[in-house]
Amino acid sequence: MSLVIHLKSARRDWWKSHLQSLLPDIECVLWDEVTNPDAILYAVVWKPPAGGLATFKNLQCIVSVGAGIDHVLADKALPEDIPIIRTTGSDLTQRMREYVCLHVLLQHRQLMATFAAQRNQQWAPAITPTAADRTVGVMGLGKLGQSAAQSLKALGFKVVGWARSHHQIDGITCYTEAELSRFLQQAEILVCLLPLTDTTENILNKDLFQQLPPGAAIINAGRGEQLVEQDLIETLDSSQLSHATLDVFRTEPLPADHPFWTHPSITITPHIASLIDPESGGKEIARNLKAFIAGKTVEDLTNRKRGY
Repeated sequence: MSLVIHLKSARRDWWKSHLQSLLPDIECVLWDEVTNPDAILYAVVWKPPAGGLATFKNLQCIVSVGAGIDHVLADKALPEDIPIIRTTGSDLTQRMREYVCLHVLLQHRQLMATFAAQRNQQWAPAITPTAADRTVGVMGLGKLGQSAAQSLKALGFKVVGWARSHHQIDGITCYTEAELSRFLQQAEILVCLLPLTDTTENILNKDLFQQLPPGAAIINAGRGEQLVEQDLIETLDSSQLSHATLDVFRTEPLPADHPFWTHPSITITPHIASLIDPESGGKEIARNLKAFIAGKTVEDLTNRKRGY
């Protein structure tokens, strides 16, 4: 049995060697090394070419190298019942917690304005409320979203959450799909950690921004396709939003001529919020795949029918 690897990474040869050492009973090959597609039973991928996975007729399981599976679901030629395993794990979850807490605190304490004042050699103290008087809204309450929300709660923020389905998280008021407006009206800092689906594409738009409290800030570490870019610029320019921190984009790397680069109220990070560490990520992938092959429970298992 064989496993195929597709990664847009300069370290793809390292990944192959690493996974082969962790899965000695399975032959690991890179995407462009496959000579017998019928021998491929497993695939470890990130953004494979359209229709590519469907060429492996005996495919039994797909592993996404990351928490998102939208890049797999985008392949409409893929049978609906093929199991898909997300890669989350403690390392990836911890990185997202760190990113969200860091950028929420930057917005909460108005440190972007402080940094700008420093560049202009200005002494400009800003008085801000304490965390208990600031409401942070988290959109998306999967494993990463719940972890981020709980970490913000531990810092003392009032946290509200929103997801398509009902969730219960201690100390956090959670809203469902029909209650979006009630959720947004409270969110002084909005964190988007939603998966990309037909219903979440373009969800960060002018209508949504107008429902936030005046001067709210947003942090998008979900997917670039969820943001209507021109709507963001216009809403920032109108001062309805005070700042946006963006880690994901429709085109990556972000083109050099993109207006986000130079907008004074936008902070850009290069898709690093929950960047997978190859060493620990490979171990998580191997652990999940071994459990799947052995018929054991895999927490992050899904398929196209079940979606997210």
